[in-house]
Amino acid sequence: MIEVSVKKALGDFILDAALVAPAGVTAVFGRSGCGKSSLINAVAGLLTPDAGRIAIDGVVLFDRSSRIDVATRARRIGYVFQDARLFPHMTVDRNLSYGGRHDAARIIEILGLGTLLNRMPASLSGGERQRVALGRALMCDPRILLMDEPLAALDAPRKAEILPYLARLRDETRIPVLYVSHDVSEVARLATTLAIMDAGQIIAQGPVGDVLADPSIVPLVGVRAAGAVIQARVAGRLLDDGLTELAFSGGRLLLPGDFGQLGQTVRLRIPAQDVILSRTAPEGMSALNILPVVITEVSPGRGPGVAVGLRAGDEKLLARVTRRSAGRMALAPGQALFAIIKATAVGAEDVGT
Repeated sequence: MIEVSVKKALGDFILDAALVAPAGVTAVFGRSGCGKSSLINAVAGLLTPDAGRIAIDGVVLFDRSSRIDVATRARRIGYVFQDARLFPHMTVDRNLSYGGRHDAARIIEILGLGTLLNRMPASLSGGERQRVALGRALMCDPRILLMDEPLAALDAPRKAEILPYLARLRDETRIPVLYVSHDVSEVARLATTLAIMDAGQIIAQGPVGDVLADPSIVPLVGVRAAGAVIQARVAGRLLDDGLTELAFSGGRLLLPGDFGQLGQTVRLRIPAQDVILSRTAPEGMSALNILPVVITEVSPGRGPGVAVGLRAGDEKLLARVTRRSAGRMALAPGQALFAIIKATAVGAEDVGT
C-alpha cells in the first residue's frame, strides 16, 4: 500500500494532496497542470514537500515532522517517463542491464523483449522503446513503479501495441504502480484504483469502476470522455455478423469485434453520451443492446447536461442527457428505466482484459 499526504507551494500553485493506493495500478488522472507529475515526483524524491508523509508498505520514505527524507537512489523506485530515455549507444540488452538483472528472464518474457535484445534504440518503434524502458525500471527490483504519461507520445497503433503488455504486467507482478494519465481509455483499461486530481488536490479516489460511474466527477473527466467501466464475460460469437456476445450481471451486450476466448473476462468502458434512456421498453429500434436499469443519482452539470448514475445488475453505468430530457422524464433516484446502447458505442480502445 502507498500512503501519500503532501503539501508543497510551487509558485502560485499549491500541491495539497492525500492518496492511499492499494496493490495494483492506481491511476492519477486529471487535466494538464493539475499536479499529477508533482505528486509522483514527491514520491520519487525528485520534489521535496514542505509538509507531509510518504510511506510504501509501512516503510517511511518521507516525514517532515520526523525529519525523514530518504534519498532518491535509496527509495527503490522504478520510474518510466513519457519519453523512454534509453542510452542510444547501448543495445537493448545493455539498457536493460543498466539498473540490474532482477528477475530478468521473467521480465523479458512478460514484456516480449526477447527478439529485441541485440537491437539499438534507434531501430525500435515508440512502443518498443517504452517496453524497454519499463523493463529497465523493473530490473532494478523496485518496491513501486511510477509511470508518468508513458503512452502520451505514442500514436494510436503504438498505444494498442503496448497496452496488453501493461495489462499483463498488472496481472502477473505484485509491484504497485502509480500511473499518471489524462487519457480516460487508458485508465479504464489498466487501472484497478483511480484518483482524480484538480488544482493540486485529490478530489475523488476509489475502485476505478466506482469513481468513473460517479455522476459528480463528469465535469472533471470531461463530458465527452465520461463513461462507466463494467466487467463482462465473453459468452458467444455471432460469426456471420462479426459480433461478440458479452454477459454480465445486468444482462447481455452485443458488440462488434473479437474480444478473446469464450469465458474470458473483459472490462468495457461505455461512454455516458452513448447511453439513451427510455421509460418503457423500446421496440423497432436498430440498437441491439437494451438493459433494464435503476437510477442511483441525478447530478445536474454547469451547462445544459445532466449526469445520471445507473445500476444494471451489480454493475454501475452512467448516462448523460439534457436538462430538458431529465425534466420531461422526471428522472429521480430509484426510478426503473431502460438503457439503450448502440453496438458501435464501445470502441476497440475501450476494451481491455
